[in-house]
Amino acid sequence: MDYEPREIERTWQTRWAERGRYEADPDDGEATFVTVPYPYPSGGMHIGHARTYTVPDVYARYRRLQGDTVLFPIAWHVTGTPIIGAVNRLQEGEPEQLSVLRDTYGVPKDELSDLETPMGFARYFIENHYKANMKALGLSIDWRREFTTNDERYSKFITWQYETLKDRGLLEKGLHPVKYCTNEENPVTTHDLLEGEEAEFQEYSLIKFETEDAVMPMATLRPETVYGVTNAFVRPDGTYVRATVDGEPWIVSQDAVEKLRLQERAVTVEETFAGDRLVGATVTNPVTDDEVVILPADFVDPDNATGVVMSVPAHSPDDWVALEAVKSDTERLREYDIDPETVAAIEPRSIIEVEDYGAYPARDAVEAFDIDGQDDPALEDATQEVYNREFHAGRLKEMYDEYAGSVVEDVRDELKADFESCGDFDSMYEFSEEVVCRCGGDVEVAKQETWFLRYNDEAWEAKTRRVVDEMDAIPENTRDQFYHTIGWLNEWPCIRNYGLGTRLPWDDDFVIEPLSDSTIYMAYYTIAHRIGDVPVEQLTREFFDALFYGEDAVEDPPERALDLREEWDYWYPVDYRCSGNDLISNHLTFYLYHHAELFDEPDWPQGVAIMGMGLLEGEKMSSSKGHVVLPSEAIDEYGADTVRFFLLNSAEPWQDYDWRAEEVQSTQDQLAGFWRRAQEVIDLDAPAERPDLRRIDRWLLSKLQATIRDVTGSLEEFSTRHASQDAFYQLEEHLRWYRKRAELDRPGATWTRQEVLRARLRMLAPVIPFMTNELHEQLDGVPVEDAGWPEPDPELESDRVELEEELVEGLADDVRDIVDVTETDPDRIQVFTAADWKHTVFEEVVETGPDVGAVMGSVMQYDGLRERGDAVNDLVQSLVADVRERSDEERQALRKIDETDVYESAAGFLAREFDATVDVVPEDETDEEKAESAEPFRPAILLS
Repeated sequence: MDYEPREIERTWQTRWAERGRYEADPDDGEATFVTVPYPYPSGGMHIGHARTYTVPDVYARYRRLQGDTVLFPIAWHVTGTPIIGAVNRLQEGEPEQLSVLRDTYGVPKDELSDLETPMGFARYFIENHYKANMKALGLSIDWRREFTTNDERYSKFITWQYETLKDRGLLEKGLHPVKYCTNEENPVTTHDLLEGEEAEFQEYSLIKFETEDAVMPMATLRPETVYGVTNAFVRPDGTYVRATVDGEPWIVSQDAVEKLRLQERAVTVEETFAGDRLVGATVTNPVTDDEVVILPADFVDPDNATGVVMSVPAHSPDDWVALEAVKSDTERLREYDIDPETVAAIEPRSIIEVEDYGAYPARDAVEAFDIDGQDDPALEDATQEVYNREFHAGRLKEMYDEYAGSVVEDVRDELKADFESCGDFDSMYEFSEEVVCRCGGDVEVAKQETWFLRYNDEAWEAKTRRVVDEMDAIPENTRDQFYHTIGWLNEWPCIRNYGLGTRLPWDDDFVIEPLSDSTIYMAYYTIAHRIGDVPVEQLTREFFDALFYGEDAVEDPPERALDLREEWDYWYPVDYRCSGNDLISNHLTFYLYHHAELFDEPDWPQGVAIMGMGLLEGEKMSSSKGHVVLPSEAIDEYGADTVRFFLLNSAEPWQDYDWRAEEVQSTQDQLAGFWRRAQEVIDLDAPAERPDLRRIDRWLLSKLQATIRDVTGSLEEFSTRHASQDAFYQLEEHLRWYRKRAELDRPGATWTRQEVLRARLRMLAPVIPFMTNELHEQLDGVPVEDAGWPEPDPELESDRVELEEELVEGLADDVRDIVDVTETDPDRIQVFTAADWKHTVFEEVVETGPDVGAVMGSVMQYDGLRERGDAVNDLVQSLVADVRERSDEERQALRKIDETDVYESAAGFLAREFDATVDVVPEDETDEEKAESAEPFRPAILLS
């Protein structure tokens, strides 16, 4: 039977669907509950998503083979505005959006109209991409439990959650910085963003430099450097305004006006003008009273903060390079009626002392990085290095009075507070990088009166830390990432002005935002397929209290709620949550917070397994650029098992992987080869009962038991690469050796090969379920899923047998090396085994331990060995070095091996391998000089 992956896969998909194979209901078995973030269907599914959902499927399949009752559900996250934004861009005929839909995701032109409503858009990608691809990949999902996050019953569940948190004092209303889409006029979160997902809020200090009749606030993240200002920069062709800000006259960029308004400042623009009007003017430093000149600079971004930049050239490589550039451009200075000599006379001001730098750290860094201009990419690195070293180790100089001698890091906040108390400073928020909404609108920092979750509540934080303490973190180093996130989390705005999702229960004008409605939905999975027959109006606060807290939680608990509670209680807690590393900083930590608060400790999350990101041919995948591979296309070309095997074997789940077509094709070829070899083994006429086995059979079976143990341990830790490497590649190497060594038509060999295939199919079943089910059914008459996970048989494990075969393999390698080096084609191979006295020395080494002095003391007690003097000493040192590398079990096993018998039994194999006669001769029975170099388990070899 030829390997036709798609034909096999479609057959098994149909069988699984018809029989409801993965529909999980409570029973007497051990429950395992594994989840993965539900998809956001604002676009199609690509190959990066495929690994995300396949990793938990491997664990789910593995636990089923172990006998567990496993729940692996999925749902659809539609909360928020990204889908609405995508629909708007489609309705507007935006070329890029149309290209993504038609060219990247293959939406037929005549079906685009079906996508012109938010849920029509979502449903298209749910059914045609995510759901179809998940089924094609063979994901063992219980499809009865799917829902979308704007389902009315799910919204009642979210309502219960937020009413409970509010009653417990963990929701508050107040002014808070938020990410705000200026196009949609709505707050947004990370999931709503097209660019700038990693952007952070930065609170700038605004230093109020003074003109004759206005304030010119200049933004900085380093307020301590105010003593080092030598000049200011503006962009001559930028647009600036004179405005009244909270009753005070300010001069700022036009772009800054909207930012200030969004941050709750009252702003009235009185005059608009070009930046060149400011060039050449002077302003007064409010801290030092020094007058500094405003110089022209094209690098100034009017859209960043206030659009006016103060210059500290002694301590900012950016400013050093900029000032030097202005000084050299005398012609431009004259255009603005600025005396070049005046600018040339500007001297940097040294205000911070830091080890390994001179008076001007910025200059030193520019020279060290060999920076040749403002466009040099190394300038950013130089600037960051100076900033970091000055912050952590720089000491303020004498002009700082009582702060002089202090390390910047220790006093920055206190120094800033002092300046603010004098009225010299103000503040505003800005992002660390450009942020763009999925709708295409600019995102700015806004301050809004909003409801926020109090993640900095001490008691809540402490409980969440206990969750992290006790859960299984995979890989272990992510535990510290969770602690770090908990440490910096403060209030989190949890509502938006509009979008899909659940309305805020006590204020219908707002919607609970996407990250905030996706914290405990795992609990909803447990009852999603059974709650549909409960009238929506009955899903009250009391209903969910009874469901999750029991009959004592309410006065008259609904019977239906208590009935559903039994199912929830069977499945909870979640055993493993599989998710991306980038979600530790938000979703995953929120997930831990909400579980810690809303459920008792026995129902807290048990484990989190982190997954890395995917590359495509070495580059980041991008739907907007069409740089993606669709799972449907990959599955049609290579088969689902190939796709799964590559994704799970090319890197561990928590590592990044790179989808490369050439390597995927190689994987398909390897699976096809495995299929052919499996067919050969299945066709063997093997005895039903275990026949007599030879040493080589017992060797392979012993290796198999070790592999079963290793693969089991790997899958317990989500180490899919290690597991598949062992079960597929390592066992294949053992089988390759076995096929060379064994007489394959013997009953013992046919039985052994089928036994190995049987176990191998079960170990590979979580990774390549289609092929393994088909082959196992051919072999044993039942799908592999009905066969159970293989258990190692201690009776088949033997260190001695494995070491005996290791000796044979080592001997064959040594002969091959000699043949290659001498370029000979021997007719005869003589193998000399060590003399008895040498084995006596070996026994003493094992008995005494790998200590040369101690062993020599023991062996010198033997009359026959004392006479051999230096020869014994040399042998002891050689054997000690070898024994030291072996385990105690191996040492003891070696003592039981008859070395000569092992080599004699392999003589036929060696003769076939090298087309030569093979003689095994004990050293004591020959006068051949070469025999004297033989050591225990290191025979001497002579070719002729």
